[in-house]
Amino acid sequence: MQIEGFCSHTLFCTASLVVVGSVFWFVCVLGPAEQKGKRAVHLSGGSISAEKVQDKYNQYWSFFRRPKEIETADKVPAFVDTFYNLVTDIYEWGWGQSFHFSPAIPGKSHRDATRLHEEMVADLLGVTPGHRVLDAGCGVGGPMRAIAAHSGANVVGITINEYQVNRARIHNKKAKLDTQCDVVCGNFLQMPFDENSFDGAYSIEATCHAPKLEEVYGEIFRVLKPGSLYVSYEWVTTELYRGDDPEHVEIIQGIERGDALPGLRSYDQIAKIAREVGFEVVEERDLAKPPANPWWSRLKMGRIAYWRNHILIMVLAFLGIAPKGVVDVHEMLFKTADYLVRGGDTGIFTPMHMIFCRKPEKKTPASA
Repeated sequence: MQIEGFCSHTLFCTASLVVVGSVFWFVCVLGPAEQKGKRAVHLSGGSISAEKVQDKYNQYWSFFRRPKEIETADKVPAFVDTFYNLVTDIYEWGWGQSFHFSPAIPGKSHRDATRLHEEMVADLLGVTPGHRVLDAGCGVGGPMRAIAAHSGANVVGITINEYQVNRARIHNKKAKLDTQCDVVCGNFLQMPFDENSFDGAYSIEATCHAPKLEEVYGEIFRVLKPGSLYVSYEWVTTELYRGDDPEHVEIIQGIERGDALPGLRSYDQIAKIAREVGFEVVEERDLAKPPANPWWSRLKMGRIAYWRNHILIMVLAFLGIAPKGVVDVHEMLFKTADYLVRGGDTGIFTPMHMIFCRKPEKKTPASA
């Protein structure tokens, strides 16, 4: 009996050590985001209190049960704000501080490929120290910091989500770029900036949240100085998309539901809308097309990490460390990732349709 009791006690201690060691490994070794932004034990619902995360998640899905309301411009900001309260910590933890895709580059890490994708924006805009640049839809500021560091320009970001503003400011300070990078909480459909006050502007996979692209493009046009440049990476359906193909429709609707999109636009609408608000289109192309390597390869490779992370989140929610609704949010993002992969595999969707524009110089009386 003593031997049996000793064995049981030993087995219990061994199992406990394995559990503790596993949790330590998940949280402290595998838990941090790619750019060390978040740890699993700090996952939250953004500005939403922990006890209301589940309710807000349910509210988010209710938007899709009332599609006509999604199409109403005054409903969209709250819809997008709720989404980013729910997903920002998970994005930082599992993806990094830059909430966007980039073409895979052989021999380069995802982090390096992301940085090069962002630095290309600064190179296109031609901004230098002393210039003031707008980041329309800045998230937690990953691109902002890369562009500021690369170009020396001052970058002002705007995001609808107050929690992201606070996160961006923390990261800016840690990177010692807080004197170059500023963040404002606001709606990019009604920006609190003066006309002709920026030397350049960009948006990286952000304007897809606008119910009407002409409204955000019009605001960017308004705040740019004459002669200044604007570049945007747009989420669109490609020329391969067929609205009468049930599989295509399912994929696109899955992307829209899981990414807080009021409706994806077609690739052939982008330049037309840019010209309608007054821009001159300098260049337009899909950066995801060959010879670019698949942007969705990172999602495919992340499936094992997803299950590891999902188990950890369930444990943390069970222990009361993470809000219970975070489990549902994480599962939603995994399902969305599958739709994104299918969109990439079929070629019907791209997150990096680039539009490069110029605001025309003012006409002088002599040239009018």
